[in-house]
Amino acid sequence: MKLKLLNLAILAGGLAVSSSLWAAGATSTATSAAMLSNTCNGCHGTNGVSAGPSNPTIAGQPTAYIEDSMKQFKSGERPSSIMGRLAKAYSDEDIKAIATYFGEQKFGRTKQPTDAAKVAKGKKIHANNCEKCHEDNGRKPDDGGVLAGQWSEYLQINMNDFQAKTRPMPKKMAAKLEGLSKDDVDALIHFYASQR
Repeated sequence: MKLKLLNLAILAGGLAVSSSLWAAGATSTATSAAMLSNTCNGCHGTNGVSAGPSNPTIAGQPTAYIEDSMKQFKSGERPSSIMGRLAKAYSDEDIKAIATYFGEQKFGRTKQPTDAAKVAKGKKIHANNCEKCHEDNGRKPDDGGVLAGQWSEYLQINMNDFQAKTRPMPKKMAAKLEGLSKDDVDALIHFYASQR
């Protein structure tokens, strides 16, 4: 009986040490980046492709954009209900690993209901106001994220936050949004949601 207890104690100790060693090196491999990113799947979908509608697809977003967003959530600069609390649990190295992992995934677009007239109007607004930073109809971002095919509800929430000034808005974007009506913004969102 004593030998059995000793063996169990050694096994338990070995597991504790090996799990601690594994955790200490968790951010050093691609596998650990994927493991860190698993916590995001509940809201952002498998490999970051969201099942929507209020959570964005983060797969295929620029690494710097994801990293900056996570750091803004962590510092409280960017308002959130859950992300701020979650981001505080990650080190800057963890955030970089997560951002790199999702940046390497393929952006997934989901068919959404859109209004054809609003899409046409939104396309013109995009060409005049947004194409310079969100090229190829919102597929290639500059400082921001991929907009083409992003969930319309998520885009609406963020546009509301920008316009209410509860979320910091890049100066370039503020100048372009200033003259747009609520209907213009709605049309722009329909345009991005229509992209496949």
